Amino acid sequence: MSDQQQSPSGAPKVGGLAGDDIGYDSEEWAAVRPRRIAPEQWQRFEGYMREIFTALGMPDGLPGTVDTPRRFLRALLEATSGYEGDEKLVTAFPTECRGGPDCRISQVVEGPIPFFSLCEHHSLPFFGTAYVGYVAHEHILGLSKLTRLVRLFARRFSVQERIGQQLADALERILLPHGVAVHLEAEHLCTQMRGVGEIESRTRTTYWRGNYDTQDQLRMEFFELCGPRGTGRGRA
Repeated sequence: MSDQQQSPSGAPKVGGLAGDDIGYDSEEWAAVRPRRIAPEQWQRFEGYMREIFTALGMPDGLPGTVDTPRRFLRALLEATSGYEGDEKLVTAFPTECRGGPDCRISQVVEGPIPFFSLCEHHSLPFFGTAYVGYVAHEHILGLSKLTRLVRLFARRFSVQERIGQQLADALERILLPHGVAVHLEAEHLCTQMRGVGEIESRTRTTYWRGNYDTQDQLRMEFFELCGPRGTGRGRA
C-alpha cells in the first residue's frame, strides 16, 4: 500500500510537499533558511578574526592580509551553506517500475559525487567522493537531487559518519525504497595537517538500509558499480 498522501488540490504529496507546492524541477528546498548577519555583527566578527589572525602571527594591514578576515568569513559562510536547505522538502517522481523481480533488485547508483565539508572538531576541511544507491519502490529521484543532497549535508560543520547516516535516512524517508546504500571516501586534513600526520590515509564509511542490509549480493553489486574507488567492503 502506498504511503503517498494527497494535497488539498488533489495532487500527490511526495517527500512532504505536493508537486504544485514546489515543482519537481525546483531547487528552492536547498535555500529555504537563509542565514542573516547584520552589518554590525559582520563588522564585529571581522574584528574577532583580525585579532585571532594577528595573535597567530599573520601580519596585519599588508596588501595580501588587510581583507583576509572578511574573505575568511565569506568563505566559511559559503562552505556551510548546507544549513540553509531542508531535505524534508525534496520531492520525488512516481516510479518507473512496471513490476517483476527487477523492481526489488535493480539499483540506481550515482557517483562519484565530489564533496567538501568542515570537521566540527577542528574546523579543518575533509573532502572526497560519495556513491549513493537505492532500489526504487514507488518513487524515484531526479539524479541531480542525489548530488544536491550530498552537498546539502556536507556543507556544514559535520563528521563523515553523520553525513552518510543523514543521506541514508533522507533517502529512506523521501523514496520509501526497497533499499539504500551510501559509500563515502574522504581525506581529512585534521589527520594530515596536525596530530598523527597521516598524509596517505583515506577514511571509508558505508551505510545500508533495507535490502542492502540483508542481501550480500546486492552490496557486492553496489561496490562493483562504484568502480575502482569503491573498494571499502566493511559494514557500518
